[in-house]
Amino acid sequence: MTTEAHTSAFNRENVKFVSNNDLIAAWVYRPTNAPLKGLNSTKSQQYPAMILGHGVGAVKEMGLDRYASRFTELGIICVAFDYRHFGESSGEPRQLLNIDLQLQDWDAALNYTSKLDDVDPDRIGIFGSSFGGGHVISVAAKDKRVKAVISQCPFTSGLYSSQTIGLVPLIKLGVLGLRDFLFSRGNNIIPIKLAGEPGETALMNAPDVYQYKQLIPPTMTLSNYVAARFALYLGFYNPGWKTSSIHCPILFAVCGKDTVAPPEPTLRYAKQAPKSTIKLYEHMGHFEIYTGQNFDIATKDYLEFLSKHL
Repeated sequence: MTTEAHTSAFNRENVKFVSNNDLIAAWVYRPTNAPLKGLNSTKSQQYPAMILGHGVGAVKEMGLDRYASRFTELGIICVAFDYRHFGESSGEPRQLLNIDLQLQDWDAALNYTSKLDDVDPDRIGIFGSSFGGGHVISVAAKDKRVKAVISQCPFTSGLYSSQTIGLVPLIKLGVLGLRDFLFSRGNNIIPIKLAGEPGETALMNAPDVYQYKQLIPPTMTLSNYVAARFALYLGFYNPGWKTSSIHCPILFAVCGKDTVAPPEPTLRYAKQAPKSTIKLYEHMGHFEIYTGQNFDIATKDYLEFLSKHL
């Protein structure tokens, strides 16, 4: 499902930039058409930009390219990246999911994008999906460089998302996480499954999750695990608490049948953002928004939002 690297509408370049002492692998999409015109744009030769980051354990090949392609066709430069320890980015041990490190990667992506010669640093937006949808809330709440946000099926409440796992699997994850935290050394980890069946000991085991595999291109092998220590922090990450501090326009794309990132807390938090646009896709599950007609429906709303606010 990965799109072409070059079309009549854009060219895609493989790049790397630094996040602390590691290298972030990213794609930069450059339009072949003119920049999207903004209401307050004074730099006619420079493009607005969108930075795109994915969810738990996911990499840019799992659908970010499709969103970047659509945004680029509108006249927006896009930067889609892999978090450190995942995908083509560096970082040891592999598959280490650390919230603070991933937020640092967003900051590094903003630094990199804002310094591109053809980017207007005053017109940068961010797009995040699932766990990344929570990250963009956290980033936008503190970083004034962000001028527009799209938060898709966002993880907004660690408490609510933890409850979707089930008591017994959650206890097992906690035990494995503690063992990993206490006894793993160097680049060694104790792994836990990323996506599993209902009732299985996995970070995601809700009914939605069977569609997760649809995001993986046929030519790609995904490591379906992360370091278990992440389970110790999952329930304490609540980016939804920060929505009232977001200064810029933000679109919340909420899936009504989401059993991974429950919609109820997200809708409550979304209403607290001063400049929020809320799109509730009542018939969609967590992974259904990435493909087919559902993708087209949601992306149409995203393009309208960006045309107005970026």
